[in-house]
Amino acid sequence: MPQITLNLSLPETNLILEALGAMPYARVYELVNAIHRQAEAQLATDGDAPAWRDSRLSHASTEGAA
Repeated sequence: MPQITLNLSLPETNLILEALGAMPYARVYELVNAIHRQAEAQLATDGDAPAWRDSRLSHASTEGAA
């Protein structure tokens, strides 16, 4: 499958995750997890990892699991 790269701000990424959170978990969980993994890797590289731990992004992969 072809890959694309998007450059989004943290608030834009959180908005996307918020919208995905309104969708059925079974349909979006893989996408949410992919976004979370990529963002975590990028933010850790940028040295910003501790600052985003309280954002929606850090909780997005677990929201629909309950």
